[in-house]
Amino acid sequence: MAKAYFPMFVDISQMKIIVVGGGTIATRRIKTLLQFASDITVISPEITDQLKKLEAAGKIRHICRTYQEADIAEADMVLSAADSSKVNNQVAEDCKKREYATGRKILISIADDRSKCDFYFPSVIVRDEVVIGINSGGQDPGKVKQVRRKLEDVMGRGDMM
Repeated sequence: MAKAYFPMFVDISQMKIIVVGGGTIATRRIKTLLQFASDITVISPEITDQLKKLEAAGKIRHICRTYQEADIAEADMVLSAADSSKVNNQVAEDCKKREYATGRKILISIADDRSKCDFYFPSVIVRDEVVIGINSGGQDPGKVKQVRRKLEDVMGRGDMM
């Protein structure tokens, strides 16, 4: 039986967040994170145009190079969404190694290997003071998308209750 993950809402407003990779998945996750956190650094030789705009607006920092182990030294949360499984695996290994060395937990999400994740990145809906997180534990992203659309329709109509 697969591990069950408890849905939990956590204050990440003061966390130092590192995102390895600058493609579509990283962009989508960063846009979600920006609703809740402001200390986000992207490590990637290239980033999407959307990320370039966020950097120009001062919303994120971008370090234009490949990932290095020292990048996670002060991180509280690390998301790795690089185009390379080798890089993503290295990020996961480096985070675990740093945790063992320092005794300080780093929350890890690896886009292409859910077995290395401490948490699954949810689909998030924010309307006024209501925040909804939807996740299938990596089992059925299509179902998550379907549920999200239905919830957005209901919330858009204002007839949640």
